[in-house]
Amino acid sequence: MLHSHDQRRPLQKPLLPKPNLKDEVRFLQSWFQNPLKTGAVAPSSPALAKMMAGYLDPKQDGPVIELGPGTGPVTKALIQRGFAPERLFLIEYNPEFCALLRLRYPGVTVINGDAYTLAKTLTGRLPGKAVGTISSLPLFTMPETERHRMVNEAFDMSNPGSPFVQFTYAVVSPVPLVPGAIEGERSPRVWRNIPPARVWAYRRP
Repeated sequence: MLHSHDQRRPLQKPLLPKPNLKDEVRFLQSWFQNPLKTGAVAPSSPALAKMMAGYLDPKQDGPVIELGPGTGPVTKALIQRGFAPERLFLIEYNPEFCALLRLRYPGVTVINGDAYTLAKTLTGRLPGKAVGTISSLPLFTMPETERHRMVNEAFDMSNPGSPFVQFTYAVVSPVPLVPGAIEGERSPRVWRNIPPARVWAYRRP
């Protein structure tokens, strides 16, 4: 006689081929493979992506730098906000995510590289000063000095006053603030995200 757990065995099949996996499964798989490079176990929700994109103004001239786009929820929010795909420059470490991004968002520039070495990765790639940088990287895996270096590299490649936008699940700022050098404002908590998150927008005075 089969027990109830025996009857469920046919459902325990190998995962479907990667092209058919949902984004949540893609993210989880990427996180298991390299948790220091994939900061989230699920893509940002539309509410969080919209909050992040809202800190950048499409009426300003210049490209947008996106770090760690994953499967592209923030990329989608930027396009919906009014940024032409040709203005978006994405740095993604995972080659499978890169292929997916190029397929989903024709016209964007997808660079398979290391966002933590931002200046080196983008050398000669940007057509001008950026209107801002938007990041989904797991910054808490980096030493504070490296976080400051990367954020300042982004400021150097952007118009004066342009923001560096970062989401976090933590209560504290993922980029330690430095009065007069790196200042920041935080959003209300976005509850419609798993887990709930908030957004920080940093600027160099």
